Amino acid sequence: MNKKVFLILLFIANSLFVNAQRLGSTPEHVTALTSLWKGERFADGRPNVSDLLLDRLQYNTLEQIWGYLSNKGYRNQVEKNWIILKTGKTMVGRVVTAQFMPSRPDLDTLVKAQGRAEGRSQKGGYNIWPIDILTKGDIYVADGFGKGKDGTLIGSSLGNSIYAKTGNGVIFNGSIRDMQELRDTEGFNAWVKGHDPSFIKDMTPTAINAPIRIGEVTVFPGDIVFANDYGVVFIPAHLVEALVKANELTGLRDEFERLLLKQGKYLSGEIHGDWTMGIKNEFRAWLAKYPKKTMYTPEQLDTYLGKNH
Repeated sequence: MNKKVFLILLFIANSLFVNAQRLGSTPEHVTALTSLWKGERFADGRPNVSDLLLDRLQYNTLEQIWGYLSNKGYRNQVEKNWIILKTGKTMVGRVVTAQFMPSRPDLDTLVKAQGRAEGRSQKGGYNIWPIDILTKGDIYVADGFGKGKDGTLIGSSLGNSIYAKTGNGVIFNGSIRDMQELRDTEGFNAWVKGHDPSFIKDMTPTAINAPIRIGEVTVFPGDIVFANDYGVVFIPAHLVEALVKANELTGLRDEFERLLLKQGKYLSGEIHGDWTMGIKNEFRAWLAKYPKKTMYTPEQLDTYLGKNH
């Protein structure tokens, strides 16, 4: 083997080694992962799903979202059996991912060096690194490999920092501490697998904004998460707009039907069955005064009402 070939092979091997120990995904890598998204992106490569879509998504149900995704071939997007900090709430946002693994000295040395090379803070614990990059509308989603004791990824201080940055909370395949104080933090919420009074110990972040596993779901950075009392569903960004539009008129109809039932103006069979032209016109008038922004077009409404509704 001549010297030139040897140097080329050495360069390739060195490049592979550097990439193998990469902690944070590059914008190019995130873009490649989410290549089905054709809209605007954030600087880190994640899809910039609009605030309007996120707002409208809140009015869906877990079953509506599951049904739509399942029909598109995404059958493993829902994770259940959570400890929820504040029940009765729905949380929707853009995913930032982090993966943690059990510590070992040689891994910790590599991760610390890589974090320094990426400009990450060398003060405090590794668990602050994903928090440092959060922005408004994000939800921090972490795989803490289900660790309870000594697996508390955040406490009340970091929880308040997360809420200040995002206006949201967290979803952890792992645990948190300071449950009482976090419950008193207005606006913050959490879906976790456990809680413990201990501090985080012997855990090392190995990936930020890379695909991770949360229970039965593979989660991508830039996914949109919908979380409520009944479960957590991770939605590929490129499907959100069509999902919202498909489910929105159904949800509005359900809301309108509940209003009619309370008024007692029509028989239940008239409301739940095929609508008369009178009910359809009342529905149109009600939608015209609806107080929140909607996604449907007049053409979609005409088509919807034309299908024997």
